[in-house]
Amino acid sequence: MVPLVDSHCHLDAAEFDADRDQVIARARAAGVTRQVVPAVDAAGWPKLRATCPPGSGLYPAYGLHPMYLASHRDEHLPLLREWIERERPLAVGECGLDYFVEGLDAERQMHIFEGQLQLAREFDLPVIVHARRAVDAVIAAIRRAGGLRGVVHSYSGSEEQARQLWRAGFMLGLGGPVTYDRANRLRKLAASMPIEYLLLETDAPDQPDAGIRGQRNEPARLPEVLRVIAGLRGIDADELARATSANAERLFAMPA
Repeated sequence: MVPLVDSHCHLDAAEFDADRDQVIARARAAGVTRQVVPAVDAAGWPKLRATCPPGSGLYPAYGLHPMYLASHRDEHLPLLREWIERERPLAVGECGLDYFVEGLDAERQMHIFEGQLQLAREFDLPVIVHARRAVDAVIAAIRRAGGLRGVVHSYSGSEEQARQLWRAGFMLGLGGPVTYDRANRLRKLAASMPIEYLLLETDAPDQPDAGIRGQRNEPARLPEVLRVIAGLRGIDADELARATSANAERLFAMPA
């Protein structure tokens, strides 16, 4: 079994409070040996740090998620800088733009997103980006900032937008949505995109794959994402596992 990296899961979420240790054990039993755990708001950073102790195979990233805009304050950007400087995470995030959810002020989202992009540049860290109905705006912000690398997780844009992101130094994270038969555009992209830009993710507890539709997702489901994408590409699952794990190690400077 080739070890897998879940490049995006929220193991610190309250949905896992009752059985987090068992969830991690199931992930390890399924061959998912490392997980990147992005933050969503400043109030959650201490819990996230406690959830991801050194040597656990869990790697925290600190950031301000656009869907939690109501929780973010102006002082959280300088506070984030302090956390990054002290904790030395492997990435900044989850950050980005969400133009799908009504009532999230686009201008304020952009201000907070651009502040985090500047921190990523300052500390030479990759960014973990959320982009929902906002891929063009995310690409524009990345270009304005310059000198960045990272991943747009749960990618849902077009092939042309994907090419723009690859040219900007960004990978794409694919997870549960690609396992649904109706996701034609996403499945076509998964089948044909350059493998060196592909990361696997679960986004647990959200975005369950087709086999557990409507249920809580968890990192142990990552092999199902692997199986589906390998099938779409017509390659052996171990080949895809090796490539995507190497991609995660390269992007996040993660120990092998």
